[in-house]
Amino acid sequence: MIIARAPVRISFFGGGTDYPEYFLQEGGAVLATSINKFSYVTASPFLSRLFDYSVRISYRKVEIVKEVHGIEHNVFRECLKLCGLERDIELHNCADLPAFTGLGSSSAFTVSLLHALHTFKGQFLCPEELAYEAIHVERDILKDNVGCQDQVLAAFGGFNLVEFRTERDIVVNRIPLSRRRLEEFESHLLLVFTGITRKASDVVAHQLKRVGQNLPALRAMREMVYTGHDILIRDRPLREFGELLHCAWEAKRGLDGGVSNPEIDEIYQAGRNAGAWGGKLLGAGGGGFMLFFAPPDTHPRLREVFARRQILDFKINAPGSQIIFS
Repeated sequence: MIIARAPVRISFFGGGTDYPEYFLQEGGAVLATSINKFSYVTASPFLSRLFDYSVRISYRKVEIVKEVHGIEHNVFRECLKLCGLERDIELHNCADLPAFTGLGSSSAFTVSLLHALHTFKGQFLCPEELAYEAIHVERDILKDNVGCQDQVLAAFGGFNLVEFRTERDIVVNRIPLSRRRLEEFESHLLLVFTGITRKASDVVAHQLKRVGQNLPALRAMREMVYTGHDILIRDRPLREFGELLHCAWEAKRGLDGGVSNPEIDEIYQAGRNAGAWGGKLLGAGGGGFMLFFAPPDTHPRLREVFARRQILDFKINAPGSQIIFS
């Protein structure tokens, strides 16, 4: 049996500029980190000649098929076809977090699945190849309205400034922070689940139609990536990072009316009232996790305010896609 895993991510700045619809015109960038919550895929061989089916896959449901094209789950189906695997394989997916929560779980699944399938075939793919192949599956084959940061963070892991030039020219710059600075930064983060799930592809469809109108905002959001990076590496006060996050959220809310709603605005304001310097809704918008950036001494108050909501404990700078058993 082979077990692969890939992490989900938190994106601080630049989300929206990682779509080719924007970065092929102007160049995009994001400041983001993987976290220690993963999507897992197991791959095992079986002798199909002893059964009345050729492929078995399980996720929220179980599919047993004689031919790959009969698989209902589109990512399993297309990745198997891409890797040339048509029989004698059993696949299983499980995850630390549910889908549609703004943390890039769909791409983490795609990356972990591709990693498992290539390893099953005895092939090694470096993080760059895994990221590009996952982007190809999601954007070119499945035609999903997704950006390119989630696949990169899932494949590479770490805390990075990622620059997007083309879909085959993406540069990952590790952020050089000391252990002390990294721990100080991490202690300011709090994740609250809004309780609202949504499919990012649906939310983004409206935003992509407005890229031309949103160019000034997207340019400003891209520049925040470099400002945030400077705050971190030059040991500037972390309050500046939190206040910049507030500016990023205000800019993101202006991209499209579907990014926020009264309930999300109420959650964000409650966090600000409890002491958060800033924050943002993660992912495309419309639901998922709300990130707050707040001094550690305000976290007990924040946890009290959101006692009826799910608060996610996590660590940043998690490793990228790995084979953890074979």
